[in-house]
Amino acid sequence: MARLVDDAQSETREPSHSDLEFQINRARLTAGDPKAQGQLVGKAKRIRGTLSWALENNPSGGESLVESLLSFLRASGGFRPGALNYAGAEAITNAIAAFRAEGFTLTQDGELQPQILENLSGAALTTALESYIRRAKRGAEDAALLSGTSKDLLEATAAHILVERNGNYPRGANFEGLLGMAFVAIDLATPQHPIQPGEPPQRKVERAMFSLACGVNAMRNKLGTGHGRPWLTNITDTEARAAIQFMGTIAEWLLHAHARKTGL
Repeated sequence: MARLVDDAQSETREPSHSDLEFQINRARLTAGDPKAQGQLVGKAKRIRGTLSWALENNPSGGESLVESLLSFLRASGGFRPGALNYAGAEAITNAIAAFRAEGFTLTQDGELQPQILENLSGAALTTALESYIRRAKRGAEDAALLSGTSKDLLEATAAHILVERNGNYPRGANFEGLLGMAFVAIDLATPQHPIQPGEPPQRKVERAMFSLACGVNAMRNKLGTGHGRPWLTNITDTEARAAIQFMGTIAEWLLHAHARKTGL
């Protein structure tokens, strides 16, 4: 994002420092703005500093700033070759690659959308799931509930593992059945597996993760992510955030076990 607004090596172009200040204030990130702290910085360093601060202190504000900056750049010709405010092919290509690594598709004309997992498979889907896992572990709700899809993060991960190992997965299976099949496919223990003498402590963790995953799934609003709040009405924001982070941790454990079992 910093490179998209950088004009240090070219003629001055929009957004101006005044534009940046307006967007930063609207995202409530003034506390992380180097210029607001009295530093003399260029546009790139200003945005880099503000967004770096947001990563640790206000991720939702950082997301809001990214969205508003992209909207401003689109409106001012930042993604249009030949326009006075064109950000440059290299900066746009680098931004596309960076967003892809975080589970988003940035188009050449500046539209930002979550990656459509149904269109991915194999290593590309693994990479996309890993990016969602990183966001879920930070508590990002859209990462855990996979905006625009019918699956949550754990369902998508279980289905991916079964496709990788068996070639397909039963689309009519309920959450517990699908997750159980994935656990069995990568040799993880579920509560249905009897405790064996001398078994490693990881088996106890695996059983607990399975139960936790089913508990988190039971907290979901089954109307889906596109129909209002994705959690039941009696779930607090703190509980929802913890549930999202649980999703990320369990999905990460599953992908790790899958890779280890496959020898990747």
